Amino acid sequence: MFNPFAKKTESSSPAPEETTSLSWTQRLKNGLAKTRQQLGGQLSALFGGGKIDEDIYEELETILLTSDVGINATQHLLEQLRARVKRQDLQDTIALKQALKETLSELLSPLQARLDVSGHQPYVMMMVGVNGAGKTTTIGKLAKYLQGEGHSVLIAAGDTFRAAAREQLQVWGERNDVQVIASESGDPAAVIYDAVNSAIAKKIDVVIADTAGRLPTQLHLMDEIKKVQRVIDKALPGAPHEILLMLDANTGQNAVNQLKAFNDALGVTGLALTKLDGTAKGGVIAAIAHLSQQSAHSIPVRFIGVGESIDDLRPFDANDFIDALID
Repeated sequence: MFNPFAKKTESSSPAPEETTSLSWTQRLKNGLAKTRQQLGGQLSALFGGGKIDEDIYEELETILLTSDVGINATQHLLEQLRARVKRQDLQDTIALKQALKETLSELLSPLQARLDVSGHQPYVMMMVGVNGAGKTTTIGKLAKYLQGEGHSVLIAAGDTFRAAAREQLQVWGERNDVQVIASESGDPAAVIYDAVNSAIAKKIDVVIADTAGRLPTQLHLMDEIKKVQRVIDKALPGAPHEILLMLDANTGQNAVNQLKAFNDALGVTGLALTKLDGTAKGGVIAAIAHLSQQSAHSIPVRFIGVGESIDDLRPFDANDFIDALID
C-alpha cells in the first residue's frame, strides 16, 4: 500500500540511456500495462456483445473505480456515457466501447495544452512536488526535450537540502550540455535568483528551477516555496511563467490531493504525470481532469513520462492516451 509519508530516494545519476526501436505509442501502451491489464480483460468481456443494461453500468463502475479513476470522475463519466447511449440510441455493448472512448476524450481533451515558452526570455519554470515524485529526473528529460525544440536551457539546482539532487542534475547537465547553477549550501531562493540573473545576462531561453520535495502538510516548507516564488518574481517580474507540478502516477487518488494543496499554495499552471512505467494505474488522470473541470481554471497536463530513458517524456495527447488504455 502506498504510504504518502514515506521518503523516497532517487539515484545520484540518471539511469543509462536506453535505445529502443519501439514507437512512442507502444512505449505508452507498455507504460500503461497495469491499467490496460485491469481494463483490458474486463472490458473485453464487458464489450463483447449483448444488451446494455444496469448490470453493464454497475460492472463498468467497478472497473473504473479499481483503475484509480476515482468516485467523482467515475460518476461523471457514467452520467455522460448514459446520456450518449440514449442520444445515439446505442443498443449493444460493442457500441458502448466506442462511446466510452468518446466520453473519456471529452473529459481529457481539455487537459491537452502544449507548453509554449516563446513569450518570455528567459522563460522561467518552477518545478514542484512531493519527495520521490520524479522532479529531478523529469528536469533532465525536459531539458533534452526543450533543446530538441531549439531552445537554450539553464538549470537551477534549487534543492539545496539533498546533495544527490544537485549531483544528479549536474550529470544531466553534462549529458545535455546544459549549465547547472548550484550551491553546496545556502538558501534555495538565492540559488534560483542567481540562475535567473545569469540567464538574463546570457540570453538563455528557458530556466528550469528545481525545488526541494515537500509534503503539502509541511506548512513551514510550503511557506518556503512561496518565498522562492516571490524571489523569482523579484529577479524577473512576472516570473515564474510556469509552475509545473510533478505527480507520481503510482500514488492514485493521492495525486488529486497533492494537486489541490500545491494549487492552493502556488497557483499551479501545468502538470507532469510521471512513472507511467508499467506499474501505475493511469486512470488517475481522469480524476485530475474532473477536478480541473470543477476548478476556476483548467490545469493542463503538459507532459507524461513512461520510463527512465531520456526520451521517455512527451507532451500529453488525450486520444493517444485513451487508445493506449483501451484497445
